[in-house]
Amino acid sequence: MKHAPTTIVYDDVAVEIESAEAEGGQLWLTTGDLGRATRFEVKPQGVCRDSLCFPLPQAQRQEFLRDKAGKTWFNLTAFARLVQQPVAHESAADFSAWYFGLRSDQRQQLASLQAPDFTLPDLDGKLHSLSNFRGKKVFLVTWASW
Repeated sequence: MKHAPTTIVYDDVAVEIESAEAEGGQLWLTTGDLGRATRFEVKPQGVCRDSLCFPLPQAQRQEFLRDKAGKTWFNLTAFARLVQQPVAHESAADFSAWYFGLRSDQRQQLASLQAPDFTLPDLDGKLHSLSNFRGKKVFLVTWASW
């Protein structure tokens, strides 16, 4: 296994973990570091944060958990697959960074993909609202100077 200072970005919060282990594209953390990085903890009923709990399949438990050197280690990338969470990572000899996107339960809030209504003036100063074009195809071009 590879040891390197590891930065984990979870729920858009970056946490540096010293004892993370990467093996074959899998990220293993101690259960203590799992809590620091994600606020999830391993409980008998599954991987939980407050009242949110994801059961771990008993037949695949060794894919998620293992004991090593007196500590329990958790496979965060296997958990990401379980909850349909995209993962991106980059590693070098002295550096490792892992980004975890929205879980499937978080993406359901975006299910409609409907743009919020807004009103803007055209070049002549006439106001137009997006809601006036509901049911029609709209090509929206934006630009910013920053």
